Formats: sequence, structure tokens, C-alpha cells
Amino acid sequence: MNRKFPRAGAAASVAIMFATLLGTAMSGAVAQDQGELAELETATEFTAEAEAEVEPAVRFVANPVVQDIPAEAEEAPIATSNSASLRELVATLPHESELTGELRCLAQAVYFESRGEPLSGQLAVARVVINRAESSLFPDDYCSVVTQRAQFSFVRGGQIPAPNTSSNAWKRARAIARIAHQELWDSEAGEALYFHATTVRPRWAGRMATVARIDSHIFYK
Repeated sequence: MNRKFPRAGAAASVAIMFATLLGTAMSGAVAQDQGELAELETATEFTAEAEAEVEPAVRFVANPVVQDIPAEAEEAPIATSNSASLRELVATLPHESELTGELRCLAQAVYFESRGEPLSGQLAVARVVINRAESSLFPDDYCSVVTQRAQFSFVRGGQIPAPNTSSNAWKRARAIARIAHQELWDSEAGEALYFHATTVRPRWAGRMATVARIDSHIFYK
């Protein structure tokens, strides 16, 4: 019986030694795991900071963005004045600036058809040319409207004659063309598409609705 106690004590000593070694190993493993975790967190933070400093990559879109370029540059809009009359508005516009091709055709129509008319009559003629360019019944630009066959008597062989560019009548026609084109002043002609002088009575006039009569011209739609 007494011989068993040393064996039990030896067994207990072995158990204690084994537990101690196991605890030490486990403590080392835990410490190692914690060290690796700390290193991983540090590496993750470094990677996140590095990624934040990197410029975003260039992205390509499937369809390119293309900005339309107009065939002919539009004239810069003229600021609407507080003119009390059409005459005052005409006087405020610059007369020395160049006209685009389309506006020149419009000014020529005003000059040759109505330079002897009051300004309201000249504006009405310009309004008819513009209304025609906006209508599906006529060409879609001023020059084509003015040079259309058998429409304006001053046109010869599809060509518009040259105006007297040094005259006051041409300066007024240029101003009226700009005013009409940019709708800076309302015209009595409204939506009129036709007009004729009061000295004649064309057959088509009986089929049209009269819009206005301004000095020596009658306007129809």
C-alpha cells in the first residue's frame, strides 16, 4: 500500500509539469497570434492609407461625349433696351458691325422692298421673311426665302443686288434686320407670310386673311 504513494506523487509531478509546459506553449501561441493580429492590423491600416493616396484611375465611357458645332456662328444677342419707340431702338444699335450672310440677306430684303416705308413697315417686311423661313411652306433660311423664284421683284436671276452701303437707308435696314431676327420689337405683321403694295391687287390676296395694313403695304397670312 505504501509503495503506491510515491507513484502517485510521481504521477502528480508529471501532470503538473505537463500542465506547466502546455500552459507555456499556449501562452506563446496566444502571444504569437496576438502579435500576428497586430501586424495584420498595421498592414491593413497602411494599405488603406496607401490606397487613399493613390489618384483614382481614369474611367472610359462607352459612348464619347461630342459637342455639336454650329455650321455658322450666331451673332451675339443684343441686350433689349428700354427704348420708348422703334426709332429710338434703331438709333441705339451699332451700324458699323458686320452682318452674317443670313442677316445680310434679311437686311437686303428690307432695303429693297421697304426702304421708303416707315420703320414699322420695314420691320413688317423683315417679319414676313422670318415667318417664311420658319414655315414648312418655304425654304428654311433667309437667303433662300429671299432668292426663291418669283417671290421678290428686286431679285434677278436668283441674285440679290448690292445695296448702297453708305446710305442711311442701308444703316436702318441693317438695324431692322437685327431687331427682327432677335425679336427685340413686336411687329404689327404678326404671323404674316405674304404682302403686296396697295397699288396692286394680286388674285391670291382674295384667298388670304388680312393681318395688317402699314403705309403702302398690306400683309396677309
